[in-house]
Amino acid sequence: MTTDRAVDLFQAMMIIAAKVTGPILLIALLVGLVVGVLQAATQINEASISFVSKLLAISGGFVVLGPWILQQLVDYTVRSIESISNVVR
Repeated sequence: MTTDRAVDLFQAMMIIAAKVTGPILLIALLVGLVVGVLQAATQINEASISFVSKLLAISGGFVVLGPWILQQLVDYTVRSIESISNVVR
């Protein structure tokens, strides 16, 4: 295995990690921002409101995006396993 191939494998891994986690983190960020603004406007500073709303939004995000995330991970795994023959040579 050459250094270039190792860098390519690492780069592909980082890209797939960003593609898979990005949408869920964005959902958590947006919900946290909206709840934070609403809590600041109403002066209700209860930590459980923020936690439960993020938990529900992230769970909904996994329900909606779960099949796509799983397909991305399966495709990456298949490509990685198929490239083992190139690494061994």
